[in-house]
Amino acid sequence: MDQHEVLHRFDRHMRRDATPDTSAVVEHTGGVVRQSGGPHDWNGVLWSDLDEESAPAAVAAQVAHFTALGREFEWKHYSHDRPATLPALLLAAGFVAEPAEALMIGETAALTAPVELPEGVRLVPVTDAAGVGLMASVHEQAFGSDGGRLRQRLLAQLTGTPDEVVAVVAMAGDVPVSAARMELPPGKEFAGLWGGGTTEAWRGKGVYRALVAYRARIAAARGYPYLQVDASDDSRPILHRLGFVQLSITTPYVHKP
Repeated sequence: MDQHEVLHRFDRHMRRDATPDTSAVVEHTGGVVRQSGGPHDWNGVLWSDLDEESAPAAVAAQVAHFTALGREFEWKHYSHDRPATLPALLLAAGFVAEPAEALMIGETAALTAPVELPEGVRLVPVTDAAGVGLMASVHEQAFGSDGGRLRQRLLAQLTGTPDEVVAVVAMAGDVPVSAARMELPPGKEFAGLWGGGTTEAWRGKGVYRALVAYRARIAAARGYPYLQVDASDDSRPILHRLGFVQLSITTPYVHKP
């Protein structure tokens, strides 16, 4: 993998030329690309082309825009973004930094080999509200956070743009033990892997790896050459062993109205 070229393509496809989620709107304004939507949409800044002179005004403009909408929003910062002073400007403007994650990219064709599941575990596609409920249950157990926003977002995607999302839950008998989703933005080269949560008792048994391979096979069939993950400290070593490469660090800076 030509890491510099792939990162350049990622910035262009997934950030600068981003396509909006569901009913949201992507706008290019004042040196930034932002997405504005409803209360259950992701609202925030996807990409910026700023320098030390233009950055303070751009930050103030985005705070004013989303505050007027009454929206919490995220400035999704990457470690290769410029200027280097941007994180300090965001903190000074009232943003709060959430835990950083590694931007990891894998070549889809190298990740499609099936992974043997533990005995009694099967993968079930999620296509309706009942399946979304199972996913939200896994999310709450795996991450210790409320699954309400995930439930709302995924239901909207399955209803409005079903060809652009894949969701799957791993079931041990009648119990959901792991779940993940994949977003397939039309016309792009990168399929995004999201979620990937596994309940504590089932970690280290190959279920997460099986969910990656399941989604990789679908992405390959649909012509996506790359898979993208914002990887936590827990999933980073697994993805590295599978062949993913870390290209940057991404930090969500969150501003609440």
